Amino acid sequence: MRIGELADRACVSTRALRYYEEQGLLHSSRTAGGQRVYPQSAEDRVRLIRELYTAGLASRVIATLLPAIDARHVGPELLACLIEERARTTAKVAELQAAGQRLDALIALATAPDTDSCPATLEEAAATSPVP
Repeated sequence: MRIGELADRACVSTRALRYYEEQGLLHSSRTAGGQRVYPQSAEDRVRLIRELYTAGLASRVIATLLPAIDARHVGPELLACLIEERARTTAKVAELQAAGQRLDALIALATAPDTDSCPATLEEAAATSPVP
């Protein structure tokens, strides 16, 4: 299938497909006129690539991971890399939860101000305000 058809079927832009090729994540052949042609399996590959990006993986990690997925074997170094990526994701989630608690405290202060005291920080306010 041609690049436009793959883009439509996989719900990505043609620019994204070209980027995936530049990164070595996707491969095509060329017609005599120089147009890209992809196998039917490319649609599933693009969906997998998108899922891996959504999981927070960088293209260099994805490039290493795809052959391992194809071989159905993840070696110890790649496994360690994935565990490290998971730890990074967990840390980001914790940071976002803390930011949410600070925003909750700010909203609580704005909607029901306590005239007796003002917290020195949003951290302090978050510790003392009820969870909405």
